[in-house]
Amino acid sequence: MPKQSTNMSGLQCLATENIWFDKHRYDEAEKCFYEGVNGPSTQQQQNDVNPILLDIAKSRQNIQQSLNGVKTALQQGKGRQQKRQHRNSSSHAGGDQELVSRMKSLELENQTLHKVVENMRAALQKLESRVAMLEKTPVLAAVPCAKAAPVQAAPVKQVKVENGGGDDDDDDDDIDLFGSDEEDEEAERLKQERLEAYAAKKAKKPTLIAKSSILLDVKPWDDETDMAKLEECVRSVQMDGLLWGASKLVPVGYGIKKLQINCVVEDDKVGTDILEEEITKFEDFVQSVDVAAFNKI
Repeated sequence: MPKQSTNMSGLQCLATENIWFDKHRYDEAEKCFYEGVNGPSTQQQQNDVNPILLDIAKSRQNIQQSLNGVKTALQQGKGRQQKRQHRNSSSHAGGDQELVSRMKSLELENQTLHKVVENMRAALQKLESRVAMLEKTPVLAAVPCAKAAPVQAAPVKQVKVENGGGDDDDDDDDIDLFGSDEEDEEAERLKQERLEAYAAKKAKKPTLIAKSSILLDVKPWDDETDMAKLEECVRSVQMDGLLWGASKLVPVGYGIKKLQINCVVEDDKVGTDILEEEITKFEDFVQSVDVAAFNKI
């Protein structure tokens, strides 16, 4: 029983004691005590600073920034002006060098053109002289003896004058003032022989045959067409002046291939129209024929 009464007295003491419930009041009192001893806190001092000083500091900072901006602007302007001057000077120098180089190139081109013109003039003079010689040569070769024959003078017979009236008529008969016609016939015969020999020699020269190289594109109906048989049908076309060459298969698309074959033809004997007509006769294999290339040989 005494122990229980002791516990009850302790609880009653705690119930009557209120220091913990008013702790904030004690903390505030302690704070005021220390502030009275040591003076106000630094935070309160900072809050009490005059706002005019802050405005003065801000204005000083703004002035300093504006001065720095003016300096940088002046420096940038000077730098730009120097760059422009440098560019102008370099552009003037480059322009002068370009003009000098272009003038030199024009002078060289002018010299080369003069040389070309002189060479062309010399070649033209040579051609004119050769044409003149060729124009004169056939006339001299055709009648070499026709000019030489008339030059030969007719032989003059010596006339002996003898006395006697009976022999005068006989002597007059023997005199030939214009010569005989045998010499003219001989000159004509020689002239004709020379002309015949010249014509025969000219006929023996081989004549130039004009030929052309043709590349044909032969297209089948579909991808199931036998291309070997198609090529065999194309090569079966034979005629005078036609010679078949190499061939190859060229893919067109969707598995279809066309036959590309080359041939050489004589222009006077074989034409492209005849070739197309002959090849398109194989209707089972050939759909169309086109001329891919045509070159003169």
